[in-house]
Amino acid sequence: MKVTHYLPLAAACLMMVGCGTGKQKAEMTAGIQLANLDTTALPGSSFYQYACGGWIESHPLSPEYSQYGSFTELAENNRKQIQGLIEELAATQHEAGSVAQKVGDLYKIVMDSVKLNKEGVAPIKADLEQIASLKDKEAVYALLADLRKQGIGAYLGLYVAADEMNSNENAVQLYQSGLSMGERDYYLATDPSTTAIRDAFRTHVQKMYQLAGFDEATAKKGVEVVLDVETRLAKAFRSRTELRDPHANYNKMSMEEVKKNYPTFNWDAYLSGLGLTDVKEIIVGQPASVAEAANILNSLPVDQQALYLQWKLIDSAANFLNDEMAQQNFDFYERTMSGTQEMQPRWKTAVSVVSSALGEAVGQMYVEKYFPAAAKERMVSLVKNLQTSLGERINNLAWMSDETKKKAQEKLATFHVKIGYPDKWKDYSTLEIKDDSYWNNFKRASLWNYAEMIAKAGKPVDKDEWLMTPQTVNAYYNPTTNEICFPAGILQYPFFDMNADDAFNYGAIGVVIGHEMTHGFDDQGRQYDKDGNLKDWWTEEDAKNFEKRADVMVAFFDSIEVAPGVHANGRMTLGENIADHGGLQVSYQAFKKATAAAPLEVKDGFTPEQRFFLAYANVWANNTRPEAILQLTKIDVHSLGKWRVDAALPHIAAWYEAFGITEKDPMFVPVAERISIW
Repeated sequence: MKVTHYLPLAAACLMMVGCGTGKQKAEMTAGIQLANLDTTALPGSSFYQYACGGWIESHPLSPEYSQYGSFTELAENNRKQIQGLIEELAATQHEAGSVAQKVGDLYKIVMDSVKLNKEGVAPIKADLEQIASLKDKEAVYALLADLRKQGIGAYLGLYVAADEMNSNENAVQLYQSGLSMGERDYYLATDPSTTAIRDAFRTHVQKMYQLAGFDEATAKKGVEVVLDVETRLAKAFRSRTELRDPHANYNKMSMEEVKKNYPTFNWDAYLSGLGLTDVKEIIVGQPASVAEAANILNSLPVDQQALYLQWKLIDSAANFLNDEMAQQNFDFYERTMSGTQEMQPRWKTAVSVVSSALGEAVGQMYVEKYFPAAAKERMVSLVKNLQTSLGERINNLAWMSDETKKKAQEKLATFHVKIGYPDKWKDYSTLEIKDDSYWNNFKRASLWNYAEMIAKAGKPVDKDEWLMTPQTVNAYYNPTTNEICFPAGILQYPFFDMNADDAFNYGAIGVVIGHEMTHGFDDQGRQYDKDGNLKDWWTEEDAKNFEKRADVMVAFFDSIEVAPGVHANGRMTLGENIADHGGLQVSYQAFKKATAAAPLEVKDGFTPEQRFFLAYANVWANNTRPEAILQLTKIDVHSLGKWRVDAALPHIAAWYEAFGITEKDPMFVPVAERISIW
């Protein structure tokens, strides 16, 4: 799939600050909450514990979380704000077809547990029967297309997005898909913890079949079919590390080539079922996975095809049905896989569903109440300061030639910056929300989103489109549009505080901005030019120098033991680690330049430089269950929060100076062994 970089899910609120003017009001605070610290710890032993230990102790995991951090805390605050907006609409009647009616009614539908439990699995009965009626293999392809439009992925995935070699035009693309557990290692690895999860999956699949009305014998047969199909797919899947190579995952073929390479797959039936009737080319992300999907479709008996597709429907619909189905789904995917102990209260689910299905409609309400226009302007100034700092650092790189520096500066200068919310809001007038069933409303929302996506095929890329809603607590860099995006949701404490001085704000939101900018120059992003095309703009020697330095980072993170006998994956997390490193360097330089004319004072016993690093560390404060540590190490391209602090800061010279770290401290890394890229 397209390489889009995100911060991990978090929670925060945007306020206004001086943003690098060099002028700080005397009443501005340090921004640091002293209760977050553990002053019994030494900064040079574990800066993460020193900066975040108090927060960690005062925020024990509640049963509904497998991981809870500063990001989560802000996301929860946002969700409460959005709940208030939605419930206000749900409390009164509105004109049919209006946005207010859709938002309010969808919320009430999700909240109506009495109706959900009365309906049981009836909302999917007709769909299950349709799948059971399959008579021949040819009918499977039309059904696969119908399921895909409903958001149900089986065998392979198809989407429309920018052509990475021609970034101004959207193209039809295929990618590996179809694994219920998401990650191939859950099907292939033989370590005890993974084997236990795989055994639990077998039990889960059988229970879900039976809860959906299948007899025990059929359910047991279904388990074998599901494991057989998904294990075969897993063996053909690329690893998450391999998916980080954009060239290897770009394989454009004409339709004639696609049909020649995968002759048993009925492309005409599948594509026409998806509404794609004039496709000239397809970009195949992972050819081996498409080949295996075609082999399975060609060799698996139709009755087994039906069983597998019924499972995919049950698996997708479980959370939209009665409590019994939702609870069983939770017990496996959340309790077993990540250690979460309790389901979230229904209102949180309802808010999340509405915020997803009608994302920009909710976002528009959110920014009108919680995001002042002046805050957006402050962010624009801060981003410009960070761009200047990154440009200066590029010019000063000893390992990069002038030829490549020139191209890098061109790319930096053409960054498309998105802050807060889109200039044009989505029109939801054709999305119907009505009082039939939760599942049917989800289907209609999925069909609406699918139709919006598929209509882009072969058309110019809309570079003003947002890939996140304004209320999202996150940020991203998208290489094909060369854009950085900071939704309103993340622009709050502990990322951005109107009452705090620049030391705090550059250490928090400043590093986030620098992080996203650096993604344009990480191991993946650097392969795209200023126009967003996958094109080599580096000299051969510069590319080798970059890779040599990146390998130092890979080895450093590979050496980290995140749990007994379990090590971090330095190659899989390389892009995010580079972005953290670059973000720290770029933002610190911008901070020092912004305050040079009017140096900040010591506040709360900490120098401005110390507050910069404390603010950064506090962003990553979290508690994580042991099961989630194992899961995230398998699937997450981000390092765990602790290591985004304790493995990142030992490579930043200014951190050593700020806290007087010496070779006597456990975190000390000799200068010659430190990572140095951007």
